[in-house]
Amino acid sequence: MGSVASRLKRLRRAVRPKRIVRTGRKVVKTVPVEWRARVRMLPVQRDLVVYESFAGNGMLCNPEAIFRELLADPQLQHLRHVWVLSDPKAFPETVAEFAGDSRVKFVQRRSMAYWKALATAGYLFNNATFPAEFGKREGQVYVNTWHGTPLKAMGYDEPSGAIESRNVIRNFMMADYLLSTSPFMSERMYEQAYRLTNIAPGRLVEVGYPRTDRQQLDAAGRAGVRKRLRDNGVQLGDDDKVVLYAPTWKGSSFHTPVDDAALLGERVRELTAELPPGHRVLLKVHQQVFEHARRRPDLAPLLVPNHIATNEVLGLTDVLVTDYSSIFFDFLSTGRPVVFLTPDFDEYDGSRGTYLEPDELPGPRVVTTAQAAAVSAAVGTGEGDDPVVTHGDRYAAARDRFAPRDDGGAARRVVDVVFHGRSEDGVRAVSHDDRKTILFYLGGMKSNGITASALNVLRHIDHNRFDVSVLYNHRTDPDRRSNAESIDPRARVFARVGGFAPSKAQRRRRRALATQGMTMRPQDLAIMEGLMREEWARSLGAARFDHIIDWSGYSSFWAFMLSLAPGASRSIWLHNDLRADQMREVDGRRPHFDNLGSTFSTYQRYDHLVSVSRALRDVNAERLGEFAPAEKFVAARNTIDHERVLRKAFGAPGAPEALDAAWPGEHRIVVPDNDVRAVTEALVEEHDLAAHAEEVQRRVALAVVPEDPDVTTFVAVGRLSPEKNHERLVKAFARVHHDHPQTRLVIIGGGPLEDKLNALVRRLGLDDAVVIAGAQPNPWAIMSHCNVFVLSSDYEGQPMVILEARTLGLPVVSTAFASVASALAPGEGLVVDRNVKALAAGMEAAVAGDVPAPPFVAEAYNAEVMDEFYRAIGADAADSPATVPG
Repeated sequence: MGSVASRLKRLRRAVRPKRIVRTGRKVVKTVPVEWRARVRMLPVQRDLVVYESFAGNGMLCNPEAIFRELLADPQLQHLRHVWVLSDPKAFPETVAEFAGDSRVKFVQRRSMAYWKALATAGYLFNNATFPAEFGKREGQVYVNTWHGTPLKAMGYDEPSGAIESRNVIRNFMMADYLLSTSPFMSERMYEQAYRLTNIAPGRLVEVGYPRTDRQQLDAAGRAGVRKRLRDNGVQLGDDDKVVLYAPTWKGSSFHTPVDDAALLGERVRELTAELPPGHRVLLKVHQQVFEHARRRPDLAPLLVPNHIATNEVLGLTDVLVTDYSSIFFDFLSTGRPVVFLTPDFDEYDGSRGTYLEPDELPGPRVVTTAQAAAVSAAVGTGEGDDPVVTHGDRYAAARDRFAPRDDGGAARRVVDVVFHGRSEDGVRAVSHDDRKTILFYLGGMKSNGITASALNVLRHIDHNRFDVSVLYNHRTDPDRRSNAESIDPRARVFARVGGFAPSKAQRRRRRALATQGMTMRPQDLAIMEGLMREEWARSLGAARFDHIIDWSGYSSFWAFMLSLAPGASRSIWLHNDLRADQMREVDGRRPHFDNLGSTFSTYQRYDHLVSVSRALRDVNAERLGEFAPAEKFVAARNTIDHERVLRKAFGAPGAPEALDAAWPGEHRIVVPDNDVRAVTEALVEEHDLAAHAEEVQRRVALAVVPEDPDVTTFVAVGRLSPEKNHERLVKAFARVHHDHPQTRLVIIGGGPLEDKLNALVRRLGLDDAVVIAGAQPNPWAIMSHCNVFVLSSDYEGQPMVILEARTLGLPVVSTAFASVASALAPGEGLVVDRNVKALAAGMEAAVAGDVPAPPFVAEAYNAEVMDEFYRAIGADAADSPATVPG
């Protein structure tokens, strides 16, 4: 066995490598963060210009055209230029072209030099997005050129578009200039699809696409492009007519496109075989698909390389064959024909969506390669299928609509606007309507009462009167993702990515802020204020809102940052007796003591401190009066989404029948550990029931507590934490169950006291009568199969779960905490004292049928509550001070 000392020595040797690995990982994560923080302290250099296209996939697109225009501008020879490449070694031709020009340098994307360039450049150009870590600094000018007029649905027009477009929207909000080809692109893409109306501070620059300048080729230019293609392995004769096949990428995510290179190769070979001699078919794939295509040897003789500008190739092209790619918008300026090869148009339009109807396309739409070849061969004949004959008028109209200023001078106009400050026709602000703007911060989107109440108010707010935005911390776990996808689709979404990553010294100040709030040292407070303003700019650009609402109310970080955000009115929600929450103990510690204390210190900067009931307002005004004057404390109850509660409980109209048809036969569902989500996912996958997932989940939830008509089932819903006092509930139920054995208790919720509660159930011998079901994705289905709702809390904000129970028609027994009247008026249930004996008596009254349960009229309730909400945030300045009626 060896001595103790030798055993310890062996243990240290075994542990040391793990410690080294952990330390190494920490260093790998820390060094870039420290570097980014350090370089952001360097001055912005007005003569430094940074360019990035397609995440560094070459010197391409609009940034390249603008770059070359700047190099040639005699007034701007002092500028220094930095190009971002994914790997400079992968683009030797590009690097070699500027090897002798001291003004031009190249950096690798995400390298230390990259972050320094982003932090110090006076001008930044990108045709897509900078990474989530990037935030524009004061003094920098950001021009987002984008990379195409939209044909495919984009942004909010895509499924899950609000979430998937999170970094695109963030970049657009930071941009000083948003480049556009036309009013169509400005309105359809920027203002509508990405919902920049009312809030984006940047200016729309409708002066044409600089990259299309490179399509204006004379004979020498065309010969030069042919030579460059041949030098890169493309087989192309001097007199060949070029038919360019340029399809878009396929897939649900821009970052994970479908590898359809084999299919594309087959189509090119079929086109080639059908065309007469003298035609040469070339393949231009999307940037995101190029890596797949270039690995196929059979495509080498016809694949257009990424580093050769697409628009130069378009200048050489005689006929463009495409599908849903926006490349045809660029090609319009050449006046040459376009053929749309779309064998899957109906399927694609149904899944992704397009902005143009088939009869708006400026060229014939065909479904086979043979048809595409026939049309291409007819070009210039002036008869039959010649697109100039069949679609000439439509082509001219499209050119006027989509490319009115692609005339070879677009890059010059952009330079004049951005660098010379010249006014141009077509440069305008993002549009505004008459709605007031509201920003809600919702927190981390965990499944809890705060998230549920936020989702409810977003459904009931008047979106015709208010332009509503939502800010939340994006997470990928299914629960939070599901809640994020439940945000009302009329609201604009800022899914915050990247995170606040200060340096080590700044992290010390952040910890001080979390514990001391605004009482921290003034010099440290000033530094944190600067950092918070930078984080606001990184997350939302220069957005300004009429009303800013911290709906979460529990995060000192966010309370502090939102208190500094540019806005006319600021409100913070107080969902509970916050002083009691601050002092609440769990396992001998107070988890909210420091954080809430720091949050309280920000109240001086808020205009409205909104409690969710009148009684709670009075409690908070008294206990937190040292932080704000009494007139700031107002009240507004929460709305309830009764339609969702009923749908989740009983199924959407027709849902059960639809599922029965898709999944026939008897199925006995077993739910191990009450894990409804896991069982639902397994059943959906096994039986291909994605279209019926919500109904499957409802049925699985019902299996957690099977209905028993001979048993009176009490149900409680709430987090297993001290203020809910489930211990009192279990003890009261023990008395009821002793006298009424045909009873059971279901407790839905998870939390820190779950083990203690299970132990109490075992100690009282209630294992067969009490079900602790844990947190449930659909508690309403379970509630609908119960008989009585019971709540044993010591205090609550507004007990929304009581309103949900009343929506389901359940009689309610509740303890008498301060805010119970906001959900349960006299005669609408039974309110009892906060002790075991009284609660047991109330539950026995329910068994006897003596608890009143009048109908709950949700529509009238919600109308009253929304009036309270508008007054609480100051949206109805002429109205009386906010309060709950009565």
